[in-house]
Amino acid sequence: MAVSSEFDPSLALSHKFPDTSHSYTERDAALYALGVGACAWDAVDSDELKYVYHENGQEFIKVLPTFAALFTFNSMPNGFVIPGLEYDPRLLLHGQQYIELYKPLPSNCHVNHKVCLAGLHDKAKAAILEFETKSYEKESGDLLSVNRTTVYLRGAGGFSKSSKPFSYTNYPRNQVPTVKIPENKPFSALVYRLSGDYNPLHSDPMIAKVAGFSQPILHGLCTLGFAVRAIIKCICKGDQDKIKSISGRFLLHVYPGETLVTEMWLEGSGVIYRTLVKERKRTVLSGYVELRGLTSSL
Repeated sequence: MAVSSEFDPSLALSHKFPDTSHSYTERDAALYALGVGACAWDAVDSDELKYVYHENGQEFIKVLPTFAALFTFNSMPNGFVIPGLEYDPRLLLHGQQYIELYKPLPSNCHVNHKVCLAGLHDKAKAAILEFETKSYEKESGDLLSVNRTTVYLRGAGGFSKSSKPFSYTNYPRNQVPTVKIPENKPFSALVYRLSGDYNPLHSDPMIAKVAGFSQPILHGLCTLGFAVRAIIKCICKGDQDKIKSISGRFLLHVYPGETLVTEMWLEGSGVIYRTLVKERKRTVLSGYVELRGLTSSL
């Protein structure tokens, strides 16, 4: 069902989101790492134990860079709500995620968030929203990360008042790179088994069916966590601080219990990657990870 013609895009774009804050601890960071498979194959993995344990006397555990993706949801506790735009939240799909990191994430932190609507697009049968979340360390005021989250709202389009569909984005498209998968053999391939998720779409069969899936699906950000962890282990030699930015486009759903294969290609200053479901031989995620100090020795 199309959104009401009463919806005014200009009012949505001028909407001011309240600043929010939240705190996280080492326990939250460790649970996240375990949730995306850290140490799943080897409980004493020399590259990954640091994400869940104070290895070799280290004072704090290390934090996976994709943990920053959770800041989007912490910054919008009421969900993706835009004044005047009505939609069925069960039909929401996560389209893309871009994460830019400005410093290593602390293991414990109080974070302040500033959110804006970075884009709004009328696709007739659907609306696309782009949210930008800037997250700052409260104590120092330093910018930790920027997230750009794209959500696809089925049934919420059709609000354009002219023949030309309404479309607005307030940042250059080239900041979220379009990825073309190389034809040569990948740099490496690792297989990961997914875990579950507490979102109702991932656990409630009835909600999954309303959304158009035969059974509950896994969240795209969980798949992204698996893929980037593979890049850290395989190409960054376990050094998570080499990650500068992450972009991912969610192409297809993943069912619990399916096996993921992540393929990687060194390209320019980073890594092109794609993640496939082994059982169906279908690509579910693709993107680009920009690295700091990439050299031929990696």
